[in-house]
Amino acid sequence: MPEELANCSVCCCTTTNKILMVVFMISLILAILFGNLLTLAVVFGTKHFHTPQGYLNASLAVADLAVGIFVVPVSVYAEVYLMIYNSMPEWTARNSQTTPFHPCNFIGPVFAGCTLVSITTIFLLTIERSIAVLRPLHKESVITKKRTNILIVFSWMGSFFLAISPLVFSDEIALEYNNPCSRMCNYALGSADFPSQAWNILLLFPAFDFTLLGGTVVINIISLTTIRQHSKRRKHLAETESQSSTKPTFSDIKAAKIIGTLTLAFTASFTPIAVFVVGNVLGNEWCSFAFFAFWILTSNSCCNVIIYGVRDQKFRSRAYQLLVFAQLNTAPKKTEYENAINGGKDNEEIVKQS
Repeated sequence: MPEELANCSVCCCTTTNKILMVVFMISLILAILFGNLLTLAVVFGTKHFHTPQGYLNASLAVADLAVGIFVVPVSVYAEVYLMIYNSMPEWTARNSQTTPFHPCNFIGPVFAGCTLVSITTIFLLTIERSIAVLRPLHKESVITKKRTNILIVFSWMGSFFLAISPLVFSDEIALEYNNPCSRMCNYALGSADFPSQAWNILLLFPAFDFTLLGGTVVINIISLTTIRQHSKRRKHLAETESQSSTKPTFSDIKAAKIIGTLTLAFTASFTPIAVFVVGNVLGNEWCSFAFFAFWILTSNSCCNVIIYGVRDQKFRSRAYQLLVFAQLNTAPKKTEYENAINGGKDNEEIVKQS
């Protein structure tokens, strides 16, 4: 028992904590699936959202959906197996270098790739909204559906290439299920030593992510500052038609604020992971911190639909319509026999009253 406690993080050492952890993971899967499927239904089922911004939101939802479909269920399986058999599955004791068909060979790059897709998509959303705010007259000519779809394809290709690059460019890096700490598939060193090449490759993720997030934050600050200046001008100056034509529309301003909220939420959820990776490269294990860092980032996969539901009235209204429509379609319908019986009862009452 002492050895077991020594090899577990603070969240998962007792039976109660293990049960709560599994309940949390299952609830997270349901929240991710529900929220992102609803987002895709709103975007593809409503002509109003067939826009560059809508397609970028759909790309973000697909990346989050992949986390709920592939990444979290593997952790649920491993933890439920541990609770039932009091031991972990055999593959969790080995890394991808010693096991040819290790599940983490697929799950690890999927999680890393989808995280990178989310960051690049938020960056593209920020660029799209900044053009709409700073250069409203050029919005229609610069931001087109075709260009947006091309950028989405390149963002997915580039993100997953970066996700598998540690495995391609270094023989020292492997994938493993980090049972004591994060409880999910992570990149790790196949050997006990820390080669300098592995240091540089492992630091690619936080370097790339913080570069994009830093640029996203700066662009958001510029856009929000411009929006604030426009708001002040509206209060003090009477705008002519020529002046108003060069100003961003209310919907563009609203969308820019929503993207700012998305950026803030993702930065807050990703920062612990970046701190952990840097600390891990420097030799710190931070077991309990690893669990919270990875699962805070994973929980962000169900946050985007909440942000849009709260901040975007059109999205909220359309989502509500779809849910009501689905509820009406799933409600039990009366058969012809029941309708005939009810009709007969109504006729009897009419005869009695007459």
